Amino acid sequence: MEHAVDLRTELAALEQPWSPRTVAVLNDYDVRVVKTQGQFTRHSHPDTDEVFLVVSGQLTICMDDGDVELGPGQLYVVPRGVPHQPVSVGGAEVVLVEPSSTVNTGDTPGEFTAERRLA
Repeated sequence: MEHAVDLRTELAALEQPWSPRTVAVLNDYDVRVVKTQGQFTRHSHPDTDEVFLVVSGQLTICMDDGDVELGPGQLYVVPRGVPHQPVSVGGAEVVLVEPSSTVNTGDTPGEFTAERRLA
């Protein structure tokens, strides 16, 4: 990296919810930013955990064993293979950390599946 990443600037540049953008790469992992709004696709990632860090707003990660509510500054790791559905009624700004090859909709491709985009 040639410069520090300003998360506020990167998040402000996002126009559509559920369209992540890679802002940094750490070994073979992407640090991605995404704006959320409404319900995302229920999915899982059979081969990797997924880290959610809420920067602003509220995010609920709905899972079979119970929902996890996240607010600003809170982080949660969804274990590999666990079906989950992110939901954000009022919207949230989120940082994700996952392998660079990870597709955002995991094992459930659909309307929210996004190509990997580098900032």
